[in-house]
Amino acid sequence: MASGWDCHVHVFDAAAPVQAGHYQPVDRPLPQIEAAAAAQGVGHLVLVQPSVYGTDNRVLAQALGRAPGRHRGVAVVDPAITDADLAALHAAGVRGVRFNLVSPVGCARADVPLQLRALAPRLRALGWHVQWYAEASDLADIAGWQQETGLTFVLDHLAGLRAGVTAPAALQALAQQGAWIKLSGWYRLDAAFPYDALDVHVAWVAERFGERMVWGSDWPHTSFAPQNMPAYASVWQPLPRVLGAERAAAVLRAGTVLYA
Repeated sequence: MASGWDCHVHVFDAAAPVQAGHYQPVDRPLPQIEAAAAAQGVGHLVLVQPSVYGTDNRVLAQALGRAPGRHRGVAVVDPAITDADLAALHAAGVRGVRFNLVSPVGCARADVPLQLRALAPRLRALGWHVQWYAEASDLADIAGWQQETGLTFVLDHLAGLRAGVTAPAALQALAQQGAWIKLSGWYRLDAAFPYDALDVHVAWVAERFGERMVWGSDWPHTSFAPQNMPAYASVWQPLPRVLGAERAAAVLRAGTVLYA
C-alpha cells in the first residue's frame, strides 16, 4: 500500500440527512477518493466531518469502517457527547475534533471557547487534537486557546492566509507553541491554478512549522460544481514547486505522526 497521507478529504452520502439550510451534496463515497489518491502515491486518508452533517458523524464513521485501521477521521462533536460515543469514534479511527469558524455549524462563535474548555480534558485523555477552519483574523484567539488548553492544534487550509496578505504575528506564535498546519485549500484563499500566488506563504510556513506540516487535497472540492472539480494531482503541485521533491515527500508522510 502507498505510504502517503491525504490529510483533508470529505465523504458524502446523498441519502444522509443534512443540516437545515445547507446544500444537498452529491454522493462521494470512500472508494472514489481512494482510487484518486492511489494514483498520487497516497494510501491513507483523513476524513474530515463536513459542515452539512453537523455533529452527526455517522457517514464519517461508516466510511472509516470500510477500511479499519487504514484511514483516520476528524469529527464534529457537542460537549454533551457521551464517553461511550467518544470511545466509539476513537475505535473507528477518529483522532481529533474540528471547529469551523468560517461557516459555523451548531456552535455560535461566542460559544467556541466554552465548548473547547468543556471538551479539553476528554480530548487530552484520548490524545486527540483540535482542528481549526478559520480566517487569518481568528488566529490571535486560536493562539490564546492553544496556550490555555495545551492541546495540539491543527490549522486548516494554510491557516486562512489569503493571497497578497501578510502573515499575522499570531501565526508565528502558533508555530512556536507547536501547532500543525495543513497545506491545502489553495482555491479558498483567492488563488487560481497553479496557485503560485500562495507560494510565498507556503515558503514562510515551511520555515516556521518545520516538520509539523501535512498536505490535504480538500477532495471533493465543495467550492466547485461537480463537473468542474480540479484534477487530484493539481492541488499537490505547489508542494514540490516550493519545497522541492524531497521535502514535499516528507510532508506527504507526516500524517503518520499526527494521526497515529
